Amino acid sequence: MTDLSEAPAEQGTLMFREAAEAADAVARQQSAGAELKRIGAALWARSPSVVITCARGSSDHAATYAKYAIETRVGVPVASAAPSVASVYASRLRAEGAVCLAISQSGRSPDLLATVSSLKQAGACVVALVNDTGSPLVGIADEVFGLGAGVESSVAATKSFIASLAAIASLVAEWSDDDRLRRETRELPPLLRQAWELDWSALVAELERVPDLYVLGRGLGLAIAQEAALKLKETSQLHAEAFSTAELRHGPMALVRDGFPLLIFGQADETGSGVEETASAMVKRGARVFLAGAEAPGAVPLPSIRCAPLLEPILQIESFYRAANALAVARGLDPDRPPYLAKVTETQ
Repeated sequence: MTDLSEAPAEQGTLMFREAAEAADAVARQQSAGAELKRIGAALWARSPSVVITCARGSSDHAATYAKYAIETRVGVPVASAAPSVASVYASRLRAEGAVCLAISQSGRSPDLLATVSSLKQAGACVVALVNDTGSPLVGIADEVFGLGAGVESSVAATKSFIASLAAIASLVAEWSDDDRLRRETRELPPLLRQAWELDWSALVAELERVPDLYVLGRGLGLAIAQEAALKLKETSQLHAEAFSTAELRHGPMALVRDGFPLLIFGQADETGSGVEETASAMVKRGARVFLAGAEAPGAVPLPSIRCAPLLEPILQIESFYRAANALAVARGLDPDRPPYLAKVTETQ
């Protein structure tokens, strides 16, 4: 059980309640698994030359996860669309033989809709992973899968992000016809409940008093490093920057000084040893390193659940969300209503 000892204010936020519902959201999603199976089979039959992701905010971090999951498990290259190419420059891309993977909670952002429409007109098959199945995105897409997260009222997206990652993992299992991954994804709901109960209070105590930090990951873990950094900006007004551990030495490491905090995510795949080497090197530089999913002498361990490496990041971000909510409240902030932000971002 957790030792976070949340005050009523922490447990009373929308962010707390919605993040705690992630396991139920994924369980609901799995009840519609036949639809993902059909879409995965259609992708296998189509054999696209490239997948082009289209997303913003947290959904774009899910697209990072999709890139690594698809490229490592299916072998199809994945590129990220720049929405302004269609929505601002009004340029058209050649997309014959491509699949456009659109990921969105609301399905309503004008630049996302413009980009997806442009890619479809250019010959791409549009697959939408969307939480709001009554949104305009649904009317554009060739294939639609509802994320099943339910209503999400907090500005800080949590359960819809986890539902996006779970849908991507399940879609990849179907596309690659991987029975083992199918079995592993079915275990996500109980594992998410376990992840919610893990104690990350050491991270909360440290970040309550710092102005900035780096959040690091590699491969699949880069997606949740990006997401964690965004949530720390949104909910705790922390200057958090996300990098791949491979990019840290290409400049950002110059700012790592004695006591500088780093939150590092790892998973037990081919990137694991490199992540641990980076964590050890940063400890030696005097940084305050918090490490999930890996081990390094001198780093503060954050408990995480070992499972299929493709799924470990999903569980880690669930544990992080609980800590992020507690941190925001500890810093005297309302994680549900970040200043100047809205639930649906109307970017052009």
